[in-house]
Order: sequence, then C-alpha cells, then structure tokens
Amino acid sequence: MSQAAGTFALAGVNLPDLPEQIVTTPQELAACCEYLTGQRQFGFDTEFVGEDTYHPRLCLVQVATNERLILIDPLTVGPLDAFWKLVVDPANQVVVHAGREEVRLCRLWTGSIPGNLFDLQIAAGLVGLAYPLGHAVLVNQVLGVQITKGETLTEWRDRPLTPQQIRYAFDDVRYLLPVWDALAQRLGKLGRLDWAREEFARLAAVAAPEEPVAEKWRKLRGLGSLDRRRLAIVRELSRWREGVAAQTNRPARTIVRDDLLVEIARRNPTRERDLSVIRGLRRRDVAAILHVVQQARGLALEECPKVIEREQDQPQLALITNVLTAVQGDFCARNHLAANLVANGQDVRLLVRAAMQGAAPPEDSLLSQGWRRQHVLPHLLAILEGRSSLRITDVGAEAPFTITEA
Repeated sequence: MSQAAGTFALAGVNLPDLPEQIVTTPQELAACCEYLTGQRQFGFDTEFVGEDTYHPRLCLVQVATNERLILIDPLTVGPLDAFWKLVVDPANQVVVHAGREEVRLCRLWTGSIPGNLFDLQIAAGLVGLAYPLGHAVLVNQVLGVQITKGETLTEWRDRPLTPQQIRYAFDDVRYLLPVWDALAQRLGKLGRLDWAREEFARLAAVAAPEEPVAEKWRKLRGLGSLDRRRLAIVRELSRWREGVAAQTNRPARTIVRDDLLVEIARRNPTRERDLSVIRGLRRRDVAAILHVVQQARGLALEECPKVIEREQDQPQLALITNVLTAVQGDFCARNHLAANLVANGQDVRLLVRAAMQGAAPPEDSLLSQGWRRQHVLPHLLAILEGRSSLRITDVGAEAPFTITEA
C-alpha cells in the first residue's frame, strides 16, 4: 500500500477573486449552460427545503468554475433540464462536498446520477483527514481559509435573497475547485484515485438507490414482536403511505406516523371502529387503511415477509470486535486513512461473526469489497486467524501497536 509521511498541508495557495453572477431568467440560464458546456470541471451545490414536502423544493443552485461563481435561481429561471444534462454528462467532472442530497436531487429530476462525481468529504478521508469533515473545517484544513456558515438554517424560499444569503451561497462553492485540485493531487500521490472513484460510485448508489419502497418498512421500530401476517400489514401500509405521500407531495410521516403503522398491524383491525381508538389517525384515511389491512390479511402465508430472527452472539464476539476495531484504527493511522470511512463497527462485527462460524468473510461487509478487500481485510484476517500478533509499544503514538507475524 502506498504511504505518505507527515500531515496534509498546502502552501502558497493562490485564490483569485472570481466574478460573481446571479442567473434569474430563462435567457440567462441558457447563456449560463452554454458557458458551462465549455467547462469540463465545475463545483456544484444546492439549497433546498424538504421538511414540508415529499419531494424537496429546490431553492438555489450554486456553481463554481475556475473563472466565475454562479447562483441560479430555480424559482424564476424555468426548467433546469439543460443544467442537469451537464451534471449527468460523464465528460464533466462535478465536484461536491457531502453530495448525498445533490445526487438525490439529480436522480429526482433526471432519473440519473451525476456521471463523473468527486466528493471532497470522501476524498479527505482517503488522504488521512478526519471523516466526515464539514465544509468550513475542510476548507480551513486544506487551504488555510476561514469561512463562516451562518445561514445554514435560513429560509431559502423567500425572495429577494438577503446580502448575507448571497454571500453564504457564493462561499459554499467558492473553494470547491481549489480543494478538489489539492485532494486529487494527494490521492494521485497515494495511488488512491481508483479507491476514490469506487467510493464516489458507492455514494451515488447509496444516496439515490433504486430501492423498492417495500424494503424501507424493515427499518421501522417494533417489528420484532410481529408475526408474518402482521409484517405483511406493515409492508402494505408502508407502500400505501408512500404512494399517498408522493401523490400529494407531503412527507410520509404526515400521512401516518411510523409507530402507528406498527400499532395498526399489531391490532390487526377488522372494522373501522377498531381503528377509531388509535390516536393520531386521520378519520378520512380510516377506510383506506382498513382496505389495505384486509388486502394484506388475504395474502397467502408464503407471500408474507419472513420474520428475521435476531442472532444470539456469543459473549466473546464483542470483545474480539473491539480488538479488531482497534487494529483497524492503528492500521488507518499508519496509512493515512479515516478509520470510520474504511469500516464501521457492524462491518467488523460481521467479519468476526463469520470467523466464529467458520465461514468466509461476508460479502455484505464493506471490508469484503473493492479496495478494502485488497488492502485492509488481509491485515485484519491475519490478527483474527492468529497469523499475526500485536503489542502496545508507544502509548503516546497515534498508531500505538506493533504487529508482527506470530
């Protein structure tokens, strides 16, 4: 594995003042997109409001090139199809910071994800900075520039925008390309550009999955006490709720709360009167809910979801997981990686559980995939299988262990 000595630092960064443009008309948008067509790298951010609707309302688009900074007002410029076309074009390097929401918006409006994404937050973790780093902290650590984040909870739907909002919006993209340039160079020196591309693709897949709504209900609390038929009720109610929410553009939680989906299934009502005693249900939805429950109750047993049995782990699993997590942290410190980007506790736990069962490393653990499988997993397996041993040699060091072949 490629390594680098010292800490991440930049010297002599030249940050020119760039012209700033606010795009508010269809004609200005057309000219802006024509300009961006000639730019093969641009930074991209959005401001949106999603608390009151099923689909977030896009309120502002911020773009940065090496030549200018641009704010696009989606409330006045009309359809953004031409802009989104540029975002999904794989010939364009699109730079974001913590771009999960930008990926989701792109999928929502185009049906596709950005074609060539670079996420600064992920890249920072792959070169040894902390993960996840906020935008202001990352800019400061890479460029030595202090910026403020005073408008995070501002009302972006109101017009006209205040001078403070405009300054905040420009600053959100002002430093994206300089930070990108620095991190991309660092990734290249470490030989991790392929790792980064793998991580960016995973971000896009996780942020905008083509996941059927039917699977989301499994994350609800309180399912452990329900049998298969009642689980079917939860699943069908969840599907119905998502459909109503999308049709009316309202948050799903305002249709029926999560806890009420489980409570309805637990009661397994047969009459509208059975639902009337549940606080929090809207009366106008009672007939529709009962209809969904009746349909779920009519399913054949093999069509109902299976009860997922909770694994009963042996006591030593937690102890071994803690040791292996410490080994991972030591490894990441030595190799300039953010440990919590490499794997979380559940990934390590799955690995240990498989070893205790005499099974191969599980495919659903991040440690079994891509660059982690090649560069990180072998070091953990060497400890787990007793082929290497560790001892504490320097309690004052960021990487305090010495690992030797057993």
